Amino acid sequence: MNQLKKQLVCVLMVLGFCLPTIAQSGPPQPPMGKRWVMNPDFSDEFNGTSLDAQKWFDHHPNWKGREPGIFLPSQVSVKDGYMQIKGEKLEKDTIVKAYGRNLKFNIAGGAVVSKKSTFLGYYECRVKAAATTMSTTFWFSTNGTAKGPNDCDKYGQEWDIQECIGRTGDFSGNHFANGMNSNGHFWYTDCDKKKHDLRAPAVKFHNSELPSKDFHVYGGWWRDENSASFYYDEREPKHMKFYDKVVGKPFSEPMYMRLVSETYPFPWIELPTDEELADDTKNTVYYDWVRGYKLVDVLDSSLNQNYEMGVKLYHETVIFPETEMEISEKQKIKIPFSFKANQKRTIYLKISQTTDKLKEKWDKKIAEKQFDVSPGYGNMEIEFKLDKELSRNEQYKVEAFIRDINKTNKPKDAIEASTLFLKIN
Repeated sequence: MNQLKKQLVCVLMVLGFCLPTIAQSGPPQPPMGKRWVMNPDFSDEFNGTSLDAQKWFDHHPNWKGREPGIFLPSQVSVKDGYMQIKGEKLEKDTIVKAYGRNLKFNIAGGAVVSKKSTFLGYYECRVKAAATTMSTTFWFSTNGTAKGPNDCDKYGQEWDIQECIGRTGDFSGNHFANGMNSNGHFWYTDCDKKKHDLRAPAVKFHNSELPSKDFHVYGGWWRDENSASFYYDEREPKHMKFYDKVVGKPFSEPMYMRLVSETYPFPWIELPTDEELADDTKNTVYYDWVRGYKLVDVLDSSLNQNYEMGVKLYHETVIFPETEMEISEKQKIKIPFSFKANQKRTIYLKISQTTDKLKEKWDKKIAEKQFDVSPGYGNMEIEFKLDKELSRNEQYKVEAFIRDINKTNKPKDAIEASTLFLKIN
């Protein structure tokens, strides 16, 4: 039913027919010996009827909004399979006293903020921007500041995976109306209380199509305290090195996830018009889902992964990095591969001799191993210690099956299989 509703809403949003964007989702290949698992505290399919109050604030707990746009819980909703943030014109100006001054607001926006903070990991969302100049964003930042290297200074972090607007216009920030825009801000306050925005070189993916025309997948891998990588649909990733001239590891503190629609000041970006804010086909951001992942040891089976098993994220498979591998060690062989699993599975590996010089059975089995894996995207290698050395004069292959733990190792019971040929040098 939710999928049907999503298709219907897609039609209504563009007053016509909407073809879905085929976009990659799921994390990039993990490091050797590691497995990506979903982090439920930063994941939501938004298939209910209200925001999950255990995970999210329906407002920004530390920020009223950028004038003249105020964050209001009334603008945040979950329905039809989406988390929606609606931009609207207020009936009258609203004055809010905050940060030691009076703030004037006349446009309503919204913010959804995680209740927990996170450190490192991969994060992605699938979203369709509002067709206005209000922002559609997916970002992380710290609450408060960390002590700087001189004791009298301090710093904060902001990591913007995606920041865009949904239409073009005659203003300097017009480039935010296409593609993916990513930044890494090191917010530094020196000992003289002067504030500095020490940002990394921006990462940009260009797309001539407006982000309000269709859904796109925006992803970011916070690799370590010094670097991040960014992912846009099916494109190759781009990379960022954070500013590290003040502290050697600038992104050292946990951050909170933010899904925000706000106003931007002219001449950077002009304010939305009253007409587009009154148009329900233009004024709403649609977040289809948001997902967070963390790295664990590849065979760690101690985690509660009920949330991940419910999402059924992957096309389940076992994958060799290449079709042929050259080896010099003839009796102790390490076979690298990766796997994707939606639930607990068994992986079976078999080394066979494929020549028939001695008139023995074709595909004579040399060695085999099997083991269970838990849900996620893993990258690992298995070592075979053989009784006899492999010969340069023979041909060998490795077959890998991923299967249900209750099935057999016969090819007919495999969910999917892959083959690797060995070249002996």
